Amino acid sequence: IRAILQRGCQSVVFGVGGRRCASKAGSFFSTTSRMSVQKGEESLRKTLEGLNFDNKALRELPVYESFDNTQRRVTGACFSRVRPAPVENPSVVCVAKEALDLLDLDPAEYKRPEFKEYFSGNKEIVGTQPSAHCYCGHQFGYFSGQLGDGATMYLGEVVNGKGERWEIQFKGAGPTPYSRQADGRKVLRSSIREFLCSEAMFHLGVPTTRAGTIVTSDSTVMRDMFYDGNVQDERCTIILRLAKTFLRFGSFEIFLPRDATTGYSGSSHGLEKTGMLAKMLDYSVSTFFPEIWAATSDP
Repeated sequence: IRAILQRGCQSVVFGVGGRRCASKAGSFFSTTSRMSVQKGEESLRKTLEGLNFDNKALRELPVYESFDNTQRRVTGACFSRVRPAPVENPSVVCVAKEALDLLDLDPAEYKRPEFKEYFSGNKEIVGTQPSAHCYCGHQFGYFSGQLGDGATMYLGEVVNGKGERWEIQFKGAGPTPYSRQADGRKVLRSSIREFLCSEAMFHLGVPTTRAGTIVTSDSTVMRDMFYDGNVQDERCTIILRLAKTFLRFGSFEIFLPRDATTGYSGSSHGLEKTGMLAKMLDYSVSTFFPEIWAATSDP
């Protein structure tokens, strides 16, 4: 951790069992990882351009197609297309090999100069469709209306050789329609914390999102680290996250009527009878509960 914080190494690759190897510039392989895999698994390894994307969520759910990152209320859509904001001089801080193995990504890809460009958002990975998810929810015990992906961006869904579907997203890649008054950025210290905690929780058996990469940059944002009025510049940093889905309970709260206490309503209230809610339910059941879908859907 100290090496990462001091930027004393270009990359840290977390291998099997969470073991760590701090590498020198140009080296991205952990000597403590299991370097050999079965030949059948090796044949499934993909380049960055060859990842098997199947972005079912955008195909089956309503999407606001205009690439407009302006903060606003979004009605009638589950996603809004967005573009990551570029950063200056990106550099790879660390890679979780086990997490990226879920995508069938060849570890040799870590060494490519384009790797940092792709995972900083400076270049778009072939097959991705950057979008921000619209959801509503409660904060501090009260319904707050529209929240949404204010600092994260859906990139797409990768189906690996085992048939597993993994949704990947950026965190910290810039503003979206749901950023409200924020800048959509994350910094190095918070990204390291999330990376370590999410991978530690996974290896402790706690269901959670996975962390794939951290890429920092020379671009900066102002943050008050200790909330004491001492604002300083910190490096813009982007983390790659993986999960079966980032759909949540709040995804369906976009249809809630006006709350008597806060006065907020769901951003798509009144549209639940237009077929939008049915689409969301059909997508959720067929994708994540296929056995229920097969047993209950009409022939």
